[in-house]
Amino acid sequence: MATNVKTEQHLATLADAVLQPGFVGTSPPDWLRRRLAAGLGGVALFSRNIADPEQLAGLTRELRAENPGVVIAVDEESGDVTRLDVQTGSTRPGNHALGAVDDLALTEAVAADIGAQLAAAGITLNYAPTSDVNSNPDNPVIGVRSFGADPELVARHTAAWVRGLQSAGVAACAKHFPGHGDTAVDSHHGLPIVLASTDRLTEVELVPFRAAIAAGTRAIMTAHLLLPALDPALPATLSPRVLVKLLREELGYTGLVITDGIEMASIKAEFGLAGATVRAIAAGADAVCVGGDTADEEAALMLRDALVAAVLEGVLPEERLAEAAGRVAALAEWTAAQAANRQAAALRWGSGEVGLAAARRAVRVTGQIKPLTTGAHVVELATTVNMAIDAGTPWGVGAPLAALLPGTTVERVDSVGAANGSLPHALQTADGRPLVLVVRDAHRHEWMARTLAVVLARRPDTIVVEMGVPTGEPLGAVHLATHGAAQVCGRAAAELLTGMRE
Repeated sequence: MATNVKTEQHLATLADAVLQPGFVGTSPPDWLRRRLAAGLGGVALFSRNIADPEQLAGLTRELRAENPGVVIAVDEESGDVTRLDVQTGSTRPGNHALGAVDDLALTEAVAADIGAQLAAAGITLNYAPTSDVNSNPDNPVIGVRSFGADPELVARHTAAWVRGLQSAGVAACAKHFPGHGDTAVDSHHGLPIVLASTDRLTEVELVPFRAAIAAGTRAIMTAHLLLPALDPALPATLSPRVLVKLLREELGYTGLVITDGIEMASIKAEFGLAGATVRAIAAGADAVCVGGDTADEEAALMLRDALVAAVLEGVLPEERLAEAAGRVAALAEWTAAQAANRQAAALRWGSGEVGLAAARRAVRVTGQIKPLTTGAHVVELATTVNMAIDAGTPWGVGAPLAALLPGTTVERVDSVGAANGSLPHALQTADGRPLVLVVRDAHRHEWMARTLAVVLARRPDTIVVEMGVPTGEPLGAVHLATHGAAQVCGRAAAELLTGMRE
């Protein structure tokens, strides 16, 4: 009996090592402290855990006090997807803006700036960069998170981003392998199916991941999607054909493999939280990201116990679990070595200088801008954002334009408002004043495209600002494409519209 207890304790330690759960609050709850002391290998931070630089640095110190080797991760892509700047909006543009500029030195500098900020705050792993080729313009979850639709462009900027981030001693995590760009389904809600042939995957989706591996990315995150050409039965996260044969054997990757949020409906609906976790580790994943609404002790213990039971029942080889735990430890050792080899970085929240310079360079203008000199009326057409984007993150052109041009007013109109009479009111408010209409992926939202047409018919002098992925012919007397909706992108657009800088 004693031997069995010892065996179970050993397995529990291995199982704890591969989990990266989230939690609620800006300080570690008691349950998390206990789990870290028992060997929990990672923690995933979200915007709910972050208030300011000092609090974040204190939080990571507390986590590390319980387990010096803990991997502390965050999903800081910058641009539309930010965890550090949810309250104010990102001070750096996202990937699509960097791809539009296509300056590798700039991309590397932006990523290094992010890395320096994360390192100073005590974070060791960033779930970024997004390395998907956004080849489907109707993609509801990638869009401006991608560097673009050209595989080679995405590949070279993925490599630059990895180099920049890791130069600061923070591990990069290229995602979402083997490619989430050619989908029209958000994997937070359902299982996307990618009907690409193996040749197409080789020529498009896999190109950026080969570049990330060549650049030395320390981690790769899996995608919860089905690729029948590779495995007609199991999503990539749960498929040995994808994670072992393709990623390990064919691409030669030797680093850490992390799952996307294991609680996402795309796999949880069919396999359950515990079933998906066990299958992912058995398939070749090394760490399991657990966030969302599962951020509590009950979920963390349930997943640990499920992994232990799977080994005892012969479903999961102990050697596979030990290999996974070993890769987590190797990543922790790498980040510790990086920290030991660099001077302590000053705690900061990012100067914004490199980010603003990048955002300014990313704006593309069609038409002749005559700088605004009187207060404009800004109408921002708002949609529900995908779950990767924090719904509370500020975006738009109205606020930064009002800061530069007194008398500017701002109105937001959603699909319900557009159908229920908000639009005539907005046009009446703009009567006799410059009108700026802000859209976000207008091509993906039928109501938004209709509204755009109605406004331009009434006010052909309208200035249109597209803050999503620009497609089709530029519309409006003047058309600005910012390639992202981060506050820094809105500021860059406002500067162009007024000819002024703060």
